[in-house]
Amino acid sequence: MRLLVLGGTEFAGRAVVEAALGRGWEVTVLNRGRHQPPAGVRALRGDRTAPGGLAALASGEWDAVIDTWSAAPRPVYDAARLLADRVGRYVYVSSCSVYAWAPPAGYTEDAPLVEGAEPDAGKTDYARDKLGGELAALGAFGAERSVFARAGLILGPYENVGRLPWWLGRVARGGPVLAPGPRDLALQYVDVRDLAEWLLGAVERGLSGPYNLMSPQGHASMGSLLDACVRVAGGAAELRWTSPEVVLGAGIEPWTQLPVWVPPGSEEYDALHSADVSRAVATGLTCRSVEETVADTWEWLRSVPEYVGRAAVGLDPAVEAKVLGTPLG
Repeated sequence: MRLLVLGGTEFAGRAVVEAALGRGWEVTVLNRGRHQPPAGVRALRGDRTAPGGLAALASGEWDAVIDTWSAAPRPVYDAARLLADRVGRYVYVSSCSVYAWAPPAGYTEDAPLVEGAEPDAGKTDYARDKLGGELAALGAFGAERSVFARAGLILGPYENVGRLPWWLGRVARGGPVLAPGPRDLALQYVDVRDLAEWLLGAVERGLSGPYNLMSPQGHASMGSLLDACVRVAGGAAELRWTSPEVVLGAGIEPWTQLPVWVPPGSEEYDALHSADVSRAVATGLTCRSVEETVADTWEWLRSVPEYVGRAAVGLDPAVEAKVLGTPLG
């Protein structure tokens, strides 16, 4: 297979490139050159937000393009129109955020979508930007040649949001750790490498249309995630399981101050951790254990120690200490 990846050096794009190289595919990447792509790819330079930024793609043919763009849809629109006659399939990493708020528990790919998205729009908000990207690819490639991976929470090595890295860094510091309950709270996420393998499989299978891309409910829980963090990063850490009522009563923001976690029974929980993923599973999605995801992310973090503590998410130590009733420091 001849694969074009738009990006290809960070998180999801990097995972796609590494997986494609592992399959022996011929891989071309287009990016701004800020990060070094994995060895073995053909690297093209271009800033798709700038005039003439796609000039390096003026020629060439590929079996598929994989696009992880997550800002204004206009760059997706420009790329899709440029490549429509020279690429077999457009695979766009979208988001479960494209569904109209709030999707009910068990929502499928047929759930209503947000309104107001346009394929060639400038930046609006994340949900409309992602749906606009879908519409841009659809308009150029049609329903039969476009694939939309509506991902939820993505974890794994090279994570550049900082959710799992924050938990690993916090556990590594040791001491009492505020663990938001309930312990058996079911989580949905996808390891970035499992996402990448499914995307490549979608190309091989000639899939089309939208797919909710995250693990089945029950694959992991808040307890199994944090237990894995303790095993690999912090034998001295003590998980203090705390009820949702206490967490929320302290003014702690779910998802951002306590990454991954949202309270059960909330609209946010149904949207983030209750999707029907049977369509993706039926087309090849397999999910590695939470223990493997956590261990491999920790191994990567130890190779870039400056990353730990740099995450844009996470709970202030003073707030945590106050809720737990423990001295700070």
